[in-house]
Amino acid sequence: MKKIINTTKAPAPIGPYNQAVLVGNMLYTSGQIALHPETMELVLDDIKTETKQVMENMKAVLAAADMTFENVFKTSIFISDMHNFKQINEVYGQYFDEATAPARETVEVANLPKFVNVEISMIAVK
Repeated sequence: MKKIINTTKAPAPIGPYNQAVLVGNMLYTSGQIALHPETMELVLDDIKTETKQVMENMKAVLAAADMTFENVFKTSIFISDMHNFKQINEVYGQYFDEATAPARETVEVANLPKFVNVEISMIAVK
């Protein structure tokens, strides 16, 4: 049985999807971009600020499912320019303990929704 996870502390979906779906004890999140949840405006000051907003959005989605970054076992990072990898990785790394960090892939893509620079999705388990 699937349970839809939505919170006002993360941006509302901008299409026909939900912020996350809980199936049993597994949480599958939709990709988050740097939309501010209250204003729905993009936070694109610089790549570090953008990545921090993405991670804060993801933190809110995880919390809505009674989880934290400790529950995450797989992440997918999509970036529009691999030259931003180092700065994205620095911010991303602040949210995980390196010894127990999740598996991950990082992929450069041609474009992302709203032409942002980074989008991140996660899979977590209770």
